[in-house]
Amino acid sequence: MKTPADARARRRLIALIVTGTAVVLLVVFGAYGLLTGPNGAPTESPAPTPAEPASTAPSPEVSQAPSRPVVPPVRARRDPETFAGNVAHALFTWDTTTALMPLDYTAALLDVGDPTGAEQAGLAADIATYLPTREAWAKLRLYATAQTLTIDSIRVPDSWAQAVQQAHPGQLPAGATAYTIHGTRHRDGTWNGKPTSAERDVAFTLFIACPSGSDCYLLRLSGLDNPLN
Repeated sequence: MKTPADARARRRLIALIVTGTAVVLLVVFGAYGLLTGPNGAPTESPAPTPAEPASTAPSPEVSQAPSRPVVPPVRARRDPETFAGNVAHALFTWDTTTALMPLDYTAALLDVGDPTGAEQAGLAADIATYLPTREAWAKLRLYATAQTLTIDSIRVPDSWAQAVQQAHPGQLPAGATAYTIHGTRHRDGTWNGKPTSAERDVAFTLFIACPSGSDCYLLRLSGLDNPLN
């Protein structure tokens, strides 16, 4: 015969079994939820996104070093007077503020010198007497000195005809002539930070040759201020 105490003990045992079963179910479903994620569906690792090709940076432009200044060439001419004027301007036009040196100006004049080379050494020596020395050039550069020439007159000297008569056969090249030039030499620069200028009269003779059908070329120069008259 079952007593009331036995009935209460039975009900307590059933309650414990039910409660234990619920706890087990909560643990199982809780663990399943952790495995499946919030939506209850298995998660997959996302496929790796293909890496975008690296953009090629534009190659920097190679900066070119500034070109070195050059002396303007003496313009060749077949007309003797025009050529003589071009040579005279080239002989007296220079600028110490550039990277050029006296030898650069000498080279430009030698380029229109005797093509046979017979007079080149003498011509180079003549030109040197018209240009500043390297030491003088360095001092003039301190004052940013530049020089130009204004031609006042250009003509064949009267004494040239006599010189041609006295020359030995073959002593003068074909088309040889001379031009005496009178002009004004201008020098501009700075002194104590202020512009300054100076002028002086010059006279000289150019000896050139203008063969028929060919460009003229420079033979020699007289001494400065010692022209043929």
